[in-house]
Amino acid sequence: MTSAFSRYAIYAVPDPASPLFLRASRWLGWDSVAAAAPQFPQRHELDNPGSLDIELITRTPRKYGFHGTVKPPMRLAEGHDEAMLIAKAGKLASTLAPVTIPSLEIAAMGRFLALVPAKPNAGLAALAGSVVTGLDEFRRPADEAEMDKRRAAGLSARQDELLREWGYPYVLDEFRFHMTLSGRQDPDEVPMVQAMLAQWIGPFVAEPLIIERLAIMGEAKDGRFRLITWLPLGSRR
Repeated sequence: MTSAFSRYAIYAVPDPASPLFLRASRWLGWDSVAAAAPQFPQRHELDNPGSLDIELITRTPRKYGFHGTVKPPMRLAEGHDEAMLIAKAGKLASTLAPVTIPSLEIAAMGRFLALVPAKPNAGLAALAGSVVTGLDEFRRPADEAEMDKRRAAGLSARQDELLREWGYPYVLDEFRFHMTLSGRQDPDEVPMVQAMLAQWIGPFVAEPLIIERLAIMGEAKDGRFRLITWLPLGSRR
């Protein structure tokens, strides 16, 4: 049976009814849970809107929706299908404990902006590591062209090793949880975008983010990711 999705990913997605998710989805211009394009923030909704174009700022990350990557997008390996992924991922998720991120902060990661945990979170890293390794059988190995594209960003020896073994350079000990809110900006624009984000979502980032379920997302024909199903995590240990 032909799938409606070309790639699959496992994401941490906040409660879609929460102010943080709703605001961030408007900022990005895509709500991956509702599969809808909400209105971008309007100039009158910002105290100091500046001259930057939010639609342009968010063009690159828009299609993914507001999320933190747990297992990066992958094409399914031969002999595996969506139903098998849902079943195995659901079983795995039920064995993993929920994670609480006490607070987030808006940070510059090089030339793009993201929400990141205010302090390192070992539970979050362990959760991501378990999903990356536990579902690797579903990942179709990347071809050389895909790996060369990743290498063009400039990888360390360890990151290249992870790319070859797990299909992505920023997993396991190189994992850094983040929720992307912009594409790459000119260096002088980064502080301006950060200030706009502080106005728009700043009031909501200091609240705890409780990850009690993960989401399987699929990349549809229009290139945008949509929710396929939620994966409830198990009990706290």
